[in-house]
Amino acid sequence: MNISVSELIVRYLERLGIDHIFGMPGGHVLPIYDRLHDSLVKSVLVKHEQGAAFMAGGYARLSHKPSACIATAGPGATNLITGIANAYAERLPVLAITGETSTYIFGRGGLQESAGEGGTIDQGALFAPITRYRRLVERTDYLGQVLNQTTQALLGRNPGPVLLSIPYNVQKESIDAGVLDQLHFPTAVTAHGESESFRALAELIRCAHAPAIIAGYGCIRAGARDAVAALAEAFNIPVATSLKAKGVVAEGSPLSLGCLGVTSNGDAYRYLAEHADLLIVLGASFNERTSYLWDSKLLAGKKIVQIDRDSAQLGRVFQPDVAICGDILAATRAVHGALADAAMPPKSLTQLSTQRESALTVPPTASADDASFQLVRLFFARLAEHFPRDALVFDDNIVFAQSYFDVSSRNHYFPNTGISSLGHAIPAALGARCFAPDSPTFAILGDGGFQMCAMEMMTAVNHAIPINVVVINNGTLSLIRKNQFQLYGERYIDCDFTNPDFGLLAQSFGVRHYRVETEVDLDRLFAEADLTGAINLIEILLDKHAFPRYLSAR
Repeated sequence: MNISVSELIVRYLERLGIDHIFGMPGGHVLPIYDRLHDSLVKSVLVKHEQGAAFMAGGYARLSHKPSACIATAGPGATNLITGIANAYAERLPVLAITGETSTYIFGRGGLQESAGEGGTIDQGALFAPITRYRRLVERTDYLGQVLNQTTQALLGRNPGPVLLSIPYNVQKESIDAGVLDQLHFPTAVTAHGESESFRALAELIRCAHAPAIIAGYGCIRAGARDAVAALAEAFNIPVATSLKAKGVVAEGSPLSLGCLGVTSNGDAYRYLAEHADLLIVLGASFNERTSYLWDSKLLAGKKIVQIDRDSAQLGRVFQPDVAICGDILAATRAVHGALADAAMPPKSLTQLSTQRESALTVPPTASADDASFQLVRLFFARLAEHFPRDALVFDDNIVFAQSYFDVSSRNHYFPNTGISSLGHAIPAALGARCFAPDSPTFAILGDGGFQMCAMEMMTAVNHAIPINVVVINNGTLSLIRKNQFQLYGERYIDCDFTNPDFGLLAQSFGVRHYRVETEVDLDRLFAEADLTGAINLIEILLDKHAFPRYLSAR
């Protein structure tokens, strides 16, 4: 049976299990939109194509499944670039579908032509460095192979974004629907060379006096939260996490060392540097933040084991004594089983207890930082208390949450990593909420970042997607002002600005507004606001002269 290419693309989305597509229609993608009209795939109209790419990324981060965004040719496609670049850095399986002028006018100066012919922009070249696979589909005879390559890139061992650019006339051509029956889906990832490596790791743990786990986002992606927690609890192995992995082990629990990173409180660093003799690195890339700018003291004098599904990560920034390329869930369970079979007793936690007792005996410092950030600290404390499970928290302003937000093992915390783009939190949170429609959802960001994506709140209103947008209002680009204070002799330029009246802005959106200036306001927020089923704009005031304590590296 022959169908149009546009219908085939929509059926392909359904085959991938994609149930939402985020985007904005334009003339060059209307054939695909027409087929979406009767599809099970729900289209979500955004206010800017960058928001569409971020929404698709947020959906993929929560679901660990492919997601999709769509834009027209030319400016629609170029507006996707920042969000697709973020998906590439995060290894998210985002399918970007863009239109193109009809092939018979390539090179003739067609409106928004982006084929790279005749001096026009080359859309494919723009996306080449930030996609796992991209193709301008000029004919139907190889479309089946293109979709196979797309499937491998989205669902393979190292997933990432894909660009399919489809000319207008090709979308309207006919193709055999049987093409979809020829798709090949990648098989599940399995560890290789595991037996010998697992035995070596179990022996290292058995011989270690103070082993510790550094859990990265790979643990979450592998669905290994419970397995890592079980291994830690069975044998008293403390766990530190990267920023992206907050909550792999419930923070505040006896074995949690908290978050490892330059903007954290430093507890995890001190324990690992001063006490641990074996580090088990599970799916952590050991990037600039996690490694304290690759501080050699963190790894000195220790045995190191690294487990990652991506072979390129093994030994990338440090040389492990044991390296295992494979599935973290399978590896963790296998090592747990080997230690249990050997009847290894739990490790002593004396050193961890001593460190915590020492911290309690140190007189608290009445620093200006602590006083200035009290409202933000209390907000995160209330958030953890009121939502111990199922909450989705997308955080562009990660400095505060790293130290103040105790993430439970049943919540989902998504810091703005990747390329760390401002304006990410709101659209990403909206995309995630589409996958989990009953989960309380928070987008936390500064007032500068908010003004980059504020109109996506109307996307939430238009599609009735409940979300809490939390704006840290201090009238400045905080990181820039902090750097200019610490490194440039207080020569402030282009960091301060005037905000709109957020109450009137919320009124114009038709959403509730809460202004938090005192602890009483904060109590009222959590007592009265519908933080699960409504759209709220929450404003927390902060002194623009208050800076976090850490010193920027550059």
